[in-house]
Amino acid sequence: MIVDARGHRCPVPTLRLRKAMATAGPDRRLTLLATDPMARIDAPHLAAQMGWAVVSIEEADGVLTIIVETPAAPTD
Repeated sequence: MIVDARGHRCPVPTLRLRKAMATAGPDRRLTLLATDPMARIDAPHLAAQMGWAVVSIEEADGVLTIIVETPAAPTD
């Protein structure tokens, strides 16, 4: 799933990521695209708070690509 927040300033990229992650379900990867440099700080902070993993953060041509992963579903 791609969350496109290019052109939006803080806190919009993180809010869009949070909303997408809430509906993503367990063990899913989402890609946040953002042009706001604060997303490099805010998205990993949100991920840590929510128990998600940041898989990678890359920047090319002024666009941050941040990949986060939801935790796997618990098994009994």
